[in-house]
Amino acid sequence: MPRFYCPAPLPPGATLELPEGAARHVQVLRLQPGHMITLFNGEGGECEATVTRMGRSEVQVQVVAHDPVEREAPREVHLALGMPANERMDWLVEKATELGAASLQPLQAERSVLRLSGERAEKKRSHWQGVAIAACEQCGRNRVPPVHAVQPLPAWLARDLPAQRLLLSLQPDSVPLGQRLAALPSGPVVFLSGPEGGLSLAEEQAARAHGFVPVSLGARTLRAETAPLAALAAITLSL
Repeated sequence: MPRFYCPAPLPPGATLELPEGAARHVQVLRLQPGHMITLFNGEGGECEATVTRMGRSEVQVQVVAHDPVEREAPREVHLALGMPANERMDWLVEKATELGAASLQPLQAERSVLRLSGERAEKKRSHWQGVAIAACEQCGRNRVPPVHAVQPLPAWLARDLPAQRLLLSLQPDSVPLGQRLAALPSGPVVFLSGPEGGLSLAEEQAARAHGFVPVSLGARTLRAETAPLAALAAITLSL
């Protein structure tokens, strides 16, 4: 059954018009009155709904029933990412959403190739949020991970962060991620990884000073868009 994000109250029996994006997708699929679809608003669970009217650009539906089903990862993992360049961040956001990331924090680091600020940064953030929504529609998640506004790494490190903090590091004192996970208490985890070229030594030292524990993903050097996904999969599958 086609799934669509609808950021509105969805009480059973309610009749409503779909948002522009969802309505356009319904029309592209050539659905007709009587067809069933699934709606979710990001607040938990999903709803079965019936298409009741097709206009030139509007689609009206009636909510039939709510299902409280959730498909979230067993542990909250918040990814903090030195943004990779080009379209790789789109791919990273999509796959991180599919793998169950609880949130994504794009970061500006010393070695970042992609530099964003002001209106351009907000447009990118909005675009990435749309990528996350589309990934939720595809993979079955009913809670959309927020993509936060781009921040400089020092400002982000000064925030109040979850107690369990992991830092992807190539330094010789880093601990294999699997070994660290075996001793990791329950609760949310924040995982920090750098852009192309990694974090600078000063940035890594600053992260460690803020309680981040250095971990490694093995002998191979993974790309900036691959490493956080490998870590995310390992962390969520460790429970």
